[in-house]
Amino acid sequence: MTTSTGAGPIQPERAAGAETPATPDTPVPAAVAPSGGASSGGASSGGGGPVGDFTHAQVLTILSGLLLGMFLAALDQTIVSTSIRTIADDLQGLSQQAWVTTAYLITGTITTPIFGKLGDIYGRKRLFMFAITIFVAGSALCSFATSMTSLAAFRAIQGLGAGGLIPLVLAIIGDIVSPRERAKYTGYFMATFGASSVLGPLVGGFLAGRDEIAGIAGWRWVFLVNVPVGLVAFVVVSRTLRLPATRRRGVRIDWWGAAFLAITLVPLLTVAEQGRSWGWLSGRSATAYAIGALGLLGFVLIERRLGDAALIPPRLFRIRAAAVTIAASMAVGVAMFGGIMLLPLYLQIVHGASPTESGLLMLPMVVGMMLASITSGRMIARTGHVRMFPIVGSAMATVALLLLSLVSADTDLRVVMVPMFLLGLGLGQCMQPLLLTVQSAVPPSEIGMATSSATFFRQIGGTIGVAALLSVLFGTLGGNITTAFSDAAAKDPDVAAAMASPEVERALDTVADDSSVIERLDPEIAHPIKVGFSESMDRVFLIAAGAGLVAFLILLLMPAVRLRDTSAMAAARAAVPAEEREG
Repeated sequence: MTTSTGAGPIQPERAAGAETPATPDTPVPAAVAPSGGASSGGASSGGGGPVGDFTHAQVLTILSGLLLGMFLAALDQTIVSTSIRTIADDLQGLSQQAWVTTAYLITGTITTPIFGKLGDIYGRKRLFMFAITIFVAGSALCSFATSMTSLAAFRAIQGLGAGGLIPLVLAIIGDIVSPRERAKYTGYFMATFGASSVLGPLVGGFLAGRDEIAGIAGWRWVFLVNVPVGLVAFVVVSRTLRLPATRRRGVRIDWWGAAFLAITLVPLLTVAEQGRSWGWLSGRSATAYAIGALGLLGFVLIERRLGDAALIPPRLFRIRAAAVTIAASMAVGVAMFGGIMLLPLYLQIVHGASPTESGLLMLPMVVGMMLASITSGRMIARTGHVRMFPIVGSAMATVALLLLSLVSADTDLRVVMVPMFLLGLGLGQCMQPLLLTVQSAVPPSEIGMATSSATFFRQIGGTIGVAALLSVLFGTLGGNITTAFSDAAAKDPDVAAAMASPEVERALDTVADDSSVIERLDPEIAHPIKVGFSESMDRVFLIAAGAGLVAFLILLLMPAVRLRDTSAMAAARAAVPAEEREG
């Protein structure tokens, strides 16, 4: 065997005399490790030993480029949210800021299953590099935005590329490393997400807080920072990743399915983001529901007609492990995004933390996710058993969210960090094990489709969940604040007198749109507002706990799935001689 060193191209290692496969994407029975082939996934001994077709050192070199691409997508979600208010103020479009998020979300969600399917047909390396190129181009364009409308358009271009970054990374790892060995690399993925969760608010707050950097407005660097990172990822992947050339003949591209998917998701995701301001039962919302329903009907009919060529083949849902994983992923998405997106809001509003400080205060959850992911990954690699981890993880996440629903405005932060850490431990046992399960439940030729489908439905669950949770939060906020003020006024006459002042009345009218007014109020007056926020957050965390419970119950239906001992690439190659013998 030969081992690449330095930055040169990494070639798959083959046993002596092994032939290059003619069709690396030939399906093999799911969850069955083929005999023969270049290597077994169980051959790794850590260090620099072989891992499937690649040594451990080669996998780490490839990972360096792939994780940079994943880091781009993960970081962008947190760095922009921290600085969006500064951006909107500078572009004089605070009321339009939601469209900047919606545009990115729509294109990113729609392209996720499309990238997965195209990767199965044409190969993943070129598509991944294409996704990086589109994302970097969109980032550069965002830095030139002169209005919120142009920024939303450029963010939509960013989203086109972002939709391919994470699912293609996970599918490429499925190509080169067996599911059982892949669990050992979980820590690297979680470290990437953890770093983005912490660095995003820190970097976003720092850049947005600077008037100028090198003669350019500080907030524009929020997007420009993606350019050098993306270029490095592009170069590393180009020079190190070598996968067999792939082109599956006679496979149609499901463009009609993609079109109907867009017709379904664009109005539904738009109303998910805008429904709070439109009104969930308003005429515009009802029109969006109707268009989305018609698009969904058309999508289902097209997918049934195309069968195996469909963007998301209906037969995927006839595989029990895949169906359970997808359903559980949606519920986990609600709990996960509900916790990750709303916890910083609780820390900033109730405890007065800055965006930068809230990022640091999220460390217990991030540490819990990384610790659980690394520990479960090593146990999966050693035993090959994966079923119990998402079950235990969803139960832990549910308990953590229930505990968070009990916190109040006066709860010590050190106490709040305990359920945050527990939530991280639970989520860390759900993300990678669910992905390993669905990748082992389908033929190697369809890993991209399965990976992107699981990611797609998790994003849908998270998007709808966050929209619903925010609706509950702001829908109950006014009543809870009024009740909190009434209780405080009954105990303190000064509070009752202050409630009648014009300043407090203006603050109560604007607090839902501008929470910074809380910090400018007298602490005795601000406290009932924080109590109202905390009580609304309690209800939100309780609903998220309900989603975690649903995920737990669904995961009890998960069958035991044997993780393949070979990479998808090796499994597909081993299947070729058998087919030739049959012919």
